Parts: sequence; C-alpha cells; structure tokens
Amino acid sequence: DWGERIEVGNDVAVHVEPVHHWSARGTRDRRMALWAGFVVETPGGKVYFAGDTGFHDGTNYQLMAERHGGFRLAILPIGAYEPRWFMAPHHQNPEEAVQGMLLCNAAYAAGCHWGTFRLTNEPIDEPARKLGEALNDQGVSQERFRALRPGEVWDVPAL
Repeated sequence: DWGERIEVGNDVAVHVEPVHHWSARGTRDRRMALWAGFVVETPGGKVYFAGDTGFHDGTNYQLMAERHGGFRLAILPIGAYEPRWFMAPHHQNPEEAVQGMLLCNAAYAAGCHWGTFRLTNEPIDEPARKLGEALNDQGVSQERFRALRPGEVWDVPAL
C-alpha cells in the first residue's frame, strides 16, 4: 500500500508512493488495486520511479521532495498525453515532467512511457522533441533530463 517501506537488503529499501492514474486488467476490475510509484533507496543515491501518472499541479512531486529530500535520478513519464482533455488526469506531458523533476528535487531525470509504440494521439517521437523544448523553455540543461531510446544506456553522474 502507499506509504509502505520494504527492506530489500544490502542497504536497499523500496517505498511505495502515490500517483494519479487508475487500474484495470480486465473489464470488471477497474480501480480494484492501487496504482503506485516507487522510491528506491540505495547506497549510490535515491531513485524515484513515478510510474504512470498525471501531473495534478505537482502535488505528488512536492510530497516526494518533502518525504525523501531529493533524488539522484527520477524516472518520469513523458508520453501518451494527447488529447489533453482526456489524458491529463492520467498522463503528464513533457512540460509537466520537467516541472515534476524540479519539484521533486531530482538532480537528473530519464523519460519513460514513450517511444515503444504509439499509445495515444501524439506522434511516437513527439515526446522526446517536446521534452527538449520544455527543457529549453524552463532553463534546464539537456544533460539533466534525457529521453532514452529503447536499449540506450546512460551512466547517471554521481552526486
């Protein structure tokens, strides 16, 4: 459940954290399980995986900063956001992902939830392009938030 902390061992712990989405695996089980993000505490730093989430004024990102103090890396969704009138409660856009990175005090971020196949109305490569524009617009270095392609590797700098 949200708020739980699980000790994995070797100084690693996982926290279950709230996100804004919904759950279903069939036609009759909508909202029968919690949707969640995760914070992984490691000796090398904290990693925040926001999961599949809408932005909702950054509430959960602010909560993560308050609870965990900041992150070496945040893995944030950047795709499946169009049309906004329908998707906004459940899927943030790249501009919101950059805001989320800043609100949760992440040193670096990697975009997820994009580029594998077309999920919604935006073109498959649009999230990465829009992320670059959002970083420029918000004055954040392109080196801090990357939209990795499937199979791409990034050695996230140590803090």
